[in-house]
Amino acid sequence: MEISFYKYQGTGNDFVMIDDRADIFPDKDLSLIQRLCDRKFGIGADGLILIRDDEEHDFEMVYFNADGSQSMCGNGARCAVAFAKYLGILERNTNFLAIDGEHQAVVAGDWIELEMRPVLSLANSGQDYFVNTGSPHHVRFVENVSDYPVFEVGKEIRYSNAYAPKGTNVNFVTPLGKDEIHVRTYERGVENETLSCGTGVTACALVYGYQHELHEVNIKTPGGKLKVRFTENADGSFQDIWLIGPAEQVFAGKIEI
Repeated sequence: MEISFYKYQGTGNDFVMIDDRADIFPDKDLSLIQRLCDRKFGIGADGLILIRDDEEHDFEMVYFNADGSQSMCGNGARCAVAFAKYLGILERNTNFLAIDGEHQAVVAGDWIELEMRPVLSLANSGQDYFVNTGSPHHVRFVENVSDYPVFEVGKEIRYSNAYAPKGTNVNFVTPLGKDEIHVRTYERGVENETLSCGTGVTACALVYGYQHELHEVNIKTPGGKLKVRFTENADGSFQDIWLIGPAEQVFAGKIEI
């Protein structure tokens, strides 16, 4: 069977996009998802996203990591919104469904503003933090993230007993200014550093905002710049969390599956 696909990227986080409103893609075949995401034998991507119809929302985003596992993906969701607009499903505002529940989003030119789910708390162990922003994230502040061994240390933390058996994503952060941080991320499911991670930078922004009494944080990643704004409540929870950044269609094609 031949299918059409589209390739999108959001600050270097790249995704295979498939319009599956006819519900024909064999999403139980994890080896197929792995092959399509393979950078040498497939299309190549950090993840694969299916756009499907949903009775109560504009659409449903079904997301798979490159290894076939599932989680919430912030940059993937922003790209899914851009793709849904391309398909004519929405104009500017949307309400859609993801694995962690309902999301709102706004199309603002080439940038997508995505409302994340509320975060109930930040957990810290020593100088490190753990935050669940739809996907689990370990956050560690380091002196110079540009030169930090992200892959080696990230892999060690990801597979540590503390996060067994499912593991976690791992983020390393260096402050650049009063309201700006530099973030690099080792992503579970990709099993490598990615150029950007939407749920990861959201976790880092919440921690940095909590530490410095901020409600908006600018983020530099290897793949580009993002922004996160949010409201912190008196009980230490967070709401009105918005992940903001660009999303771009790179190319389109057909492939036999």
